[in-house]
Amino acid sequence: MTAGMPQPQPLIDTSKPHPARVYDWLLGGKDNYPVDQRVGEKLPAQARGNAARNRAFMHRASAWLARGGIDQFLDIGTGIPTEPNLHQVVQAITPAARIVYADNDPIVLRHAEALLVSSPERATDYLHADVREPRAILERARELLDFSRPVALSLIALMHFLPDDQDPYGITRTLVDALPAGSFLVLSHGTADQHPELRQETETAYKKGAIALRMRTRSEVEPFFDGLDLVEPGLVYAPEWYQEEPAPAQERSGFYVGVARVR
Repeated sequence: MTAGMPQPQPLIDTSKPHPARVYDWLLGGKDNYPVDQRVGEKLPAQARGNAARNRAFMHRASAWLARGGIDQFLDIGTGIPTEPNLHQVVQAITPAARIVYADNDPIVLRHAEALLVSSPERATDYLHADVREPRAILERARELLDFSRPVALSLIALMHFLPDDQDPYGITRTLVDALPAGSFLVLSHGTADQHPELRQETETAYKKGAIALRMRTRSEVEPFFDGLDLVEPGLVYAPEWYQEEPAPAQERSGFYVGVARVR
């Protein structure tokens, strides 16, 4: 990591599950605890496939943006840095790309310090921060990113953990409004539209772990992109979003995804 952003050292609470660690378990990772595993085990069997398809979308979208000349990324809700992570995908295409990660799980901070290393030509850093404080994230991100040039804002599998009373749309708007024209929003959001029979089971599993979950319908995800220009193919299910790559297997998905340009 680059120097210059002092990092707090919060304690890891292994008595409470955390969405980042549950997601790591769903992806087959080992950076989680029994309390996270118990939540994951209560989720529908399709949850693991949904997590993998969501992550594959992140890889495709990040690579497409990097190939298109975007060399600055702000990834909020980073999660455990399972390889390949965003910076590895992007810097393989654009070695000098700058990436700032932000997450509020202390275990992510520990792994970031150990794994998110940069060569002299690269710049990757991590903020221990909460998306519910978007202005604080933006202030600190400006230490590494140049907000006079386009930035890709990545909100992957994050906003469905913010219930309506925490103003997820307003938070997204605050973040997007700070971006210059030519920037992009990359967003994926949990939904039960393709398998409504699993909604209650999914929400109950997270609720028992004291994790808020607000899956949203297509009409409820669309406002995250208000005022932006959605890139083709628009707001679609995760396997349906691809560019030059061969089409992924078109399986049922628990995520809506989209990439949109800031005017």
